[in-house]
Amino acid sequence: MSSLRRHEGYLLIDNRFGPGVTAEFIRSTGKDAPIVPEGAVFESATTTCSHCHTVVILNPDRTRPRNYCRKCDRYICDNPGCNVECVPLTKVFDEWQEQEFKKLNLTEL
Repeated sequence: MSSLRRHEGYLLIDNRFGPGVTAEFIRSTGKDAPIVPEGAVFESATTTCSHCHTVVILNPDRTRPRNYCRKCDRYICDNPGCNVECVPLTKVFDEWQEQEFKKLNLTEL
């Protein structure tokens, strides 16, 4: 049985020699990003949602279970739309590609 950790990525934010980012700036962007002040280093594992391809920074202090899709055997993000049914974005892209391929008139070649 393989581990879901095989899908993990890695994030490193190194502000030891940089100005860092203020909490006010992070709030003004509207993003939920880690605040890494000047002189600090932030390291964390990441995972990509199989359904929408959003990169999620894994919080090691999280107490509630992560969302998981049994059909595609991957973690998914907390977006309610990703929890409705299993429609991986790669499957959507493959279907679009197939539709466009069928539209081509290959008899002229």
